[in-house]
This record gives sequence, structure tokens and C-alpha cells, in this order.
Amino acid sequence: MTSERKTAGPESIEREILARFDGPGAAELPLVRLGEPHVVAPVVASLVERGLLRAAQGEQTYLRTEDGRLHLAGPLDVTVYSRPGCHLCEEAKALMAPLLSAFGARLCEINIDGDPVLRSRYNDDVPVIFLGTRKVAKHRLNLEQFRRQLRDAAP
Repeated sequence: MTSERKTAGPESIEREILARFDGPGAAELPLVRLGEPHVVAPVVASLVERGLLRAAQGEQTYLRTEDGRLHLAGPLDVTVYSRPGCHLCEEAKALMAPLLSAFGARLCEINIDGDPVLRSRYNDDVPVIFLGTRKVAKHRLNLEQFRRQLRDAAP
């Protein structure tokens, strides 16, 4: 962290720490790669407590959870929690594709079967669709409502 960041508010430091996991080879990061340990340690502890990070195998090494990734989602970031072979998931993605393109939204599809926490959370509800950090649909997508939500989220 730069010296200007030391005086940044906790939310800014949290976002910077969570964003460090977006780089190549950043699936697991030691505390020292997240910033100056005496500055970031209490913030990391708070992120772990809130479920946005979790401790990894290595000593003072952390992983960002899916909740941590979603916490950084921008207003036009669309996350679809789905699973392979789900016809409702395929239907929702096909319906939303033209709108995503028209509004310049980005799609991130997450296979819930690859994460026990997500499988437990969404097993009977796929697809679950988030726009930014807000859940906007599950099971079936209401296309007109989704269009309004995208329009309202657009800058």
C-alpha cells in the first residue's frame, strides 16, 4: 500500500485488499502481499469475520471467497450462479445476452457445484442472478424487469 492509502478509510482499504486477488497467480495471497501487515491485519481479520476472505493452508495466507468477489461487483456486472445441464440457467443466459450487450454489462457465470458453500446456498434455486451486489432473480428471469434494472444501473 502506498503512503496515501494508509490514511484511506476502511472501505477503501477493504476494496484494495479484495481487488488484489484479481491478478494472475493471486488465488492465495500471504498477508505481506496484501499490504503493510500492521495496517492490513485488522482489516483482513474483519474481512475473514464477514466471510469475504478465508484463511488458506499457509500461515497468514488468505483466499477471497465468492462473497468477496461479489462485494467488488460494479453496477453492470451480472453474476449468474448456475450448474451444467440446468435448462433454466441456459434459458436465462440466452434471454439476457442481448440486453447485456446493449447495456455494456459483463457476465460472470459461476458453477455452484465447484464450491460447497455455493452449492449449499443455491442448490435448489439456480439460476440465481445478481446485478452488481444485489440479487435480482432466481429460477426464471423476468426480462422486462431485468431491462429496467440494467437501465437504472447504467451510468
